[in-house]
Amino acid sequence: MARILVTGISGFIAKHVALQLLQAGHEVVGTVRDASKADQVKETLVRHGADHTKIHFVEADLTSDDGWAEAVTGCDYIQHLASPFPLAQPRDREALVPEARDGMLRVVKAGLDAGAKRIVVTSSLAAVMYHPKFKGEFEAGPEDWSDPDWKAISPYIVSKTRSEQALWALLDERGERDRATVINPGLVLGPSLDARIGTSLSVVEMLLKGAYPALPPLRMPTVDVRDLAALHVAAMDSPNTAGQRLLAAADTISMRDMGLTLAAAFPAFAKKIPTKELPAWVVRFMAMFDKTLQSVLADLGRRRIAKTAYVTEKTGIAFRPAKEAIEAAAESLIEYGVVKPPR
Repeated sequence: MARILVTGISGFIAKHVALQLLQAGHEVVGTVRDASKADQVKETLVRHGADHTKIHFVEADLTSDDGWAEAVTGCDYIQHLASPFPLAQPRDREALVPEARDGMLRVVKAGLDAGAKRIVVTSSLAAVMYHPKFKGEFEAGPEDWSDPDWKAISPYIVSKTRSEQALWALLDERGERDRATVINPGLVLGPSLDARIGTSLSVVEMLLKGAYPALPPLRMPTVDVRDLAALHVAAMDSPNTAGQRLLAAADTISMRDMGLTLAAAFPAFAKKIPTKELPAWVVRFMAMFDKTLQSVLADLGRRRIAKTAYVTEKTGIAFRPAKEAIEAAAESLIEYGVVKPPR
């Protein structure tokens, strides 16, 4: 069995990756920015069946060199998942780049220097599908890249694109492309392992709570976190995935279809869940006054589809339908009290 570093282990996806690694018998070292988070993460993993003796923690922050040499020491593989993903986007479109890019490079360099056999880096479909050439309904594959200079995209998309480009540049410079694999997930849903949910699950939370009277006309490729975690594990030591970008998504689903799915599966919440879709022109108009809507303008009028058949061929991982991920997400939010049933 291997010793594996999981960065940002308190995150939604990272906890699932850590759990699957532990269930497979591996030893996991997780990084946390604040050591006080370690006990919560350990309790969650143990409650879901992990062996507490195989879970270790190191305090390390992406913005500092401190702790990373200790974190990577003795690790056979690295799963790098830590990255900033704020729900509210900053005004400066380059604001998220330094932490995401420099932090990722800090981890990868430390891992390469320490002799890690493979470094799996979590990027995003945000680094693949946002280019002005893509219009209407389209498919994008691992050869495609977002344009970080396109003014329509959000700071998050800029950060994911520039970070991944910097990663491949570093690997090519060092002649070590095959020691890394990049995974590019779409919107990540599925069950949370505890009440500390990720940013992506807040979409389901807001739908269940009826936070909006109507929905923007957005269509997003979606992946279940359980499948995504399995892909991270499979990519770790497979010769088929060395030096590859692995796109991770099932079907592309609209916000309206998400609302309809939830209303049908959870009738107690049906009256609260919005199922009406706003026209695109209304969203554009509202974005002039509501800055939070500006981050979705590049999605209006587009239906993005990820080419993933090659990923299943290389890894054996098949992605379950978005409907299952949406329902599982909602079930966990209700189970852990993030969303209360209406009275």
